[in-house]
Amino acid sequence: MPSNVAPNVIARTAALLRAVGAAEPDGGSTTELARATMLARPTAHRLLTSLADEGFLDRDAATGRWTLGPEMYLLGSAAAGRYDITDQARRVVHTLAAVSGESAFLSARRGDETVCLLREDGSFPLRSHVLYEGIRFPLGVASAGMVILAHLPDREVVDYLKRTDLQSDWGPEHSSEALRRRVDATRVTGYAVNPALLVEGSWGIGAAVFDRTGKPAWALSLTGVETRFRPERHHELGTLLLEQAHILSGLLRPER
Repeated sequence: MPSNVAPNVIARTAALLRAVGAAEPDGGSTTELARATMLARPTAHRLLTSLADEGFLDRDAATGRWTLGPEMYLLGSAAAGRYDITDQARRVVHTLAAVSGESAFLSARRGDETVCLLREDGSFPLRSHVLYEGIRFPLGVASAGMVILAHLPDREVVDYLKRTDLQSDWGPEHSSEALRRRVDATRVTGYAVNPALLVEGSWGIGAAVFDRTGKPAWALSLTGVETRFRPERHHELGTLLLEQAHILSGLLRPER
């Protein structure tokens, strides 16, 4: 058997599990999941069936749609003690939304991506809808992904930029050179600014939250319309985020 077969199967299986997760709660059809993962439909069906046989997926007999199965719940519950910080973060996210008036978020790093875990809207009636619970972005995209990238060691940043092409999907402002400049700027202030690079008129600012080993594992962020994120307010919002990120990081450290 070629040495690359097993890694390919694992990568395809992981992609399907992520696609099913993104399709919750209604689930996805075999055709939809194959398209989302760029797999041939027979290949996708074979892998989905195998995952269902092991309890990682369920399939609705009436609709044929795939959803996450009980084994995923059990594994997730086992990992929650290390990775799920939503209970500790909920009050911090609420404080950010209440004090700023903007939409506040908690995102977690998952490999080369961030995934949004929590959202709470502030009192200001105009809101950005770029971020919502469950959405994923590559590191370096959106303020959460940028601030986590900027707080990684130089070697990891260089390796990531070498193996990743964000420009083709996200535009010239996400070239390696542009990302490096934003990494440097973020390291100066401590917080990252997304100047409407994803959706016109929608701005964001993010600060990193560190795990017990000092690694940037999560990010707090605020998003809103451009008129609410004028340059003169960046320091105010950035300072608020840094303060709350420091509080949350402290809550996650083990007691001595």
